[in-house]
Amino acid sequence: MQTTPPELSQPPRRRFRSELAAFLRDVRWMRLSPRRPGRRGGTGLAADWQLQSRVTRLLAWALFLWSVNIFALGPLVLLAAGTGGAEHRINLDNLPWMQAILWAPIVEELLFRYGLRRPVHMLWMVPMGGAALLMGPGLWAGALVALGLALSVWHSRRPHPPSAHWRPCMRRYIRLYPVVFHLATLAFAGLHLANYSLNAMPWWLMPVLVLPQWLTGLALGWLRTRAGIVDAIVLHAIFNAGPVLLILLVMRGLAGG
Repeated sequence: MQTTPPELSQPPRRRFRSELAAFLRDVRWMRLSPRRPGRRGGTGLAADWQLQSRVTRLLAWALFLWSVNIFALGPLVLLAAGTGGAEHRINLDNLPWMQAILWAPIVEELLFRYGLRRPVHMLWMVPMGGAALLMGPGLWAGALVALGLALSVWHSRRPHPPSAHWRPCMRRYIRLYPVVFHLATLAFAGLHLANYSLNAMPWWLMPVLVLPQWLTGLALGWLRTRAGIVDAIVLHAIFNAGPVLLILLVMRGLAGG
């Protein structure tokens, strides 16, 4: 008879605390396994594209990330920007809210985190995702993303007889996974330096500007590894939506005043 894992029998608030504790424990030297207890659909591609977390759980993650970024990392970012003379590129009169809430979560997750559990798929998803990100939202960029996903489906459905080279390569990847995980997180954070006009800012201060994206990338990568890619995409969208909606509300209030 199946028994309910202890993590799933806890109240929602305690369950999130357990998950947060697991994140803080795992992220120091991230491993490819185990999956989160109670994961639906097994380990195939279809399960990877199922939402494994309740929206309330993802909202709790977003609240945690917003709190740390605002109260702990935000002041450091402001201090570094003021010291180095960096300026944020955000244009409040033309806020790219659709890009922040829909486009960026999908493309950035496919680029930086989709291949973490499917390393072969990195061969096409990373260059196609990178090209789509550089092109920006549009028909051709969307076609590239769709093509990358189609290749992933095709590759996952075709039979793969074990080869003499595959298992040693996979064992090597599993050993190196902590390094791959943290390099992907650093690359994700570094991408967001493009949000700033750096001016004459010294290079050693630049990492401070993207500390919030680094922490967020760690959480997204942990969730992608333990749950699935859809969980990471949805959390990314929720995380981006909070500041965007706040800015829109403030601007509407100022306009009304």
